[in-house]
Amino acid sequence: MSPDGKQVALVAPSGVRGAKLLVIDIAAGTSKTILVSSGEPERLSGCRWSTETRLVCKIYAIIKSAENNVQYTRVLALNNDGSDMKMMTEAGNNRSIGVAQDGGSVIDWSADASASAILMTRNYLPEMTTNTRTASEDDGLGVERVDTVTLARRSVEKPYPNAVEYISDGRGSVRILGLRPTRGTSGYAGARTAYLYRQEGKREWLPLSQVVSGPTGYTGFNPYAVDPKLNVAYGFNEKDGRQALFKVSLDGSLTQDLVLARPDVDVAGLVRIGRQDRVVGAYFVTDRRETEFFDPELRKLGAALGRALAGRIVTFIDASADESKLLLFAGGDSDPGVYYIFDKSTRKLQDLTGARPQLEGLKLATVKAVTYPAADGAQIPAYLTLPAGSDGRNLPAIVMPHGGPSARDEWGFDWLAQFFAHQGYAVLQPNYRGSSGYGADWFQKNGFQSWRTAIGDVNDGGRWLQKEGIAAPGKLAIVGWSYGGYAALQSAVLDSDLFKAVVAIAPVTDLEMLRNEFLNFENYLQASAFIGRGPHVTEGSPAQNAAAIKAPVLLFHGDLDANVGIGESRLMERKLKAAGRSVELIEFKGLDHQLADDAARTQMLGKADAFLRTALGF
Repeated sequence: MSPDGKQVALVAPSGVRGAKLLVIDIAAGTSKTILVSSGEPERLSGCRWSTETRLVCKIYAIIKSAENNVQYTRVLALNNDGSDMKMMTEAGNNRSIGVAQDGGSVIDWSADASASAILMTRNYLPEMTTNTRTASEDDGLGVERVDTVTLARRSVEKPYPNAVEYISDGRGSVRILGLRPTRGTSGYAGARTAYLYRQEGKREWLPLSQVVSGPTGYTGFNPYAVDPKLNVAYGFNEKDGRQALFKVSLDGSLTQDLVLARPDVDVAGLVRIGRQDRVVGAYFVTDRRETEFFDPELRKLGAALGRALAGRIVTFIDASADESKLLLFAGGDSDPGVYYIFDKSTRKLQDLTGARPQLEGLKLATVKAVTYPAADGAQIPAYLTLPAGSDGRNLPAIVMPHGGPSARDEWGFDWLAQFFAHQGYAVLQPNYRGSSGYGADWFQKNGFQSWRTAIGDVNDGGRWLQKEGIAAPGKLAIVGWSYGGYAALQSAVLDSDLFKAVVAIAPVTDLEMLRNEFLNFENYLQASAFIGRGPHVTEGSPAQNAAAIKAPVLLFHGDLDANVGIGESRLMERKLKAAGRSVELIEFKGLDHQLADDAARTQMLGKADAFLRTALGF
C-alpha cells in the first residue's frame, strides 16, 4: 500500500512465465500495468512503495554455469506510471574481484526526513590494485542511504567481511549487526553468528547474542526486529523444546522477557505492518494459523474481521503511513482469497481484487485437519482434502508429503491438492516427524538424518487411508515436490508394495550428490551437517536403492533448478532404468525449482493425472 493509502502495488502472473506489476487506484477501482518481466531469465519477485509515486522492486535471475545454477538479485526503482526506471543496485566495474550475486535488500523505508530515501544493504567487492592508486579495498556487506529518485547515495554502515545481516529500527537507525565468521581459509561460513547491538543514539557495537545453527535447528536468541518506542529487539529462542518469542532490552541491561510461547507448537513469526514495519503481533499454527496481537486496537479489529469474514483466515499485509488504512488478505481452504482495504475512519471493508479470479464459480474442495497413528503410536497431524460432493469412500487417493523438510503444511488453499481433488482423488498431506513447527522433539534430527521415522510416518498415512476406507483397494499413489519428491521416492524404497505410482517433482534423490551441490557456496558446512554422514546417506538415497522400487515413477525437473540440481532426477532415471523399472523424466528448459510457467505446470498436471489414472486403473 502506498504511504498515502490511495494505491496498491500488486505483482501478478504475465504471459507464460513472466510477471507484471499492477498499480491499483483504490478510489477509482482501476489498475495499470507499469512493469513486465519475461521470466527468461529475469523475474519480478516483489515491490514496495518508497513515496506516494515511486516504487522499489526486486528482480532475480538464475544463470546456468558449468557447475551450479546461480541466483542473482537486483533492485530497481520506477514511478507509478512506469517512467524513470533506475537501477538501485550499485554497479561494479572491470576492476572488481568477483561478481555480486546479492543486489541488496531494503532494511528501512524511513531513512530520514527525505521521503524518497531508504536504507539498503550493499555487497562491496574489493578491486584489483594493478596499475591504479584508487582501487577500493572495501569488502563485505554494508549499508547505504540511497535516494530512490536521484540515486544519491552515501555509506551508513561500513562493510564488514563477515557481516550477514543488519536490522534497523524503522526510523533510519541501524541497531543490530550480525557477523558470521568463515572457517580458516576455506571461505565457508561457520555455524556461529554473533549479533551486536547499539544503544539508542550511540555508535558503539555491544554484544547481544550468539546463535549457533545445527542439523536440528539453532540455539540462542535470534533477533528479527527492533521496536524503537520500547527500545527492544524482538527475536526467537527455545523454550521447553519449542520456538518462542522474546524481547531483549537494548538499553544496556539486555533484560530478556518472554512475549509469547505455546505448549503445543512453535511461535512461527512476527506480524508487521506499515512503512516502519511496526511489530504488531506474532502468529502460530495449530490446525489453523492464529495471530496474537500486541496492539490492543488491532487485536479488537482482528477479532471483528474474523467474525465478519468467518471461515477464512485474515492476514494483515500492509498499512498506510499513518495506519488509517489497512491492506488485508482473507482466504480459506475452498476460497483462494481476496485482498481488502479497511478504512479505520469509516469502518468500511472494500474488496480490492481476488487472488485467483480464474477460479471464481468453480466448486472447490474443503480441507479437514485429521490425525492418524504411526506404527509406534505417535499421532501424526495431517490435512485431508476430499473431492467436492464426495462421500469420502473408496476413492483413488494420494499421499502428498510437503517439501523442506524444515517446513509444514497449513490449513488453507493449496493449488496442487485442489487440482487432484478436482480430478477425483482424496489427498492426504501429513506433517510427518521431521516437519518444523512442532518443536525439537518432533523435528528430530531432520527429515534426512531421521528419514526412517519421517518416511515411516508418510507411509503410515497411506495405510491409514486404506484402513479408513478412504482409499479404494489398489488405488493409492504418492506425489511430492522437492523434499516431498524425495519422500515419495524413498517411501517406495521403504515399502515397495504400498504405493502403486510415484510422482516426484524436483526431488532430492541422492544425499551425497545433494551435499556436493553446496561445495561452491559459503553455507556448505551447514548443508553438509544437515545431511550428516553415516550409513543413512546411502540407505536414505532413493537413487542408491532404485532396485527396491516396484511402482512406476514419473519425474519432473527444471534445468535451472538452483535448489536441487536436475542431475538428481537424471541420476534417478538412469538408476531405475538400469534396474529394469518403469520411469519417465520430463525436463523443463529454463525453469527453476518452482516451475513458475503456465504451460509447464499445465503439462505437468495433465501428465501426472494421466499417469496416475493409468497406474491406478482409475
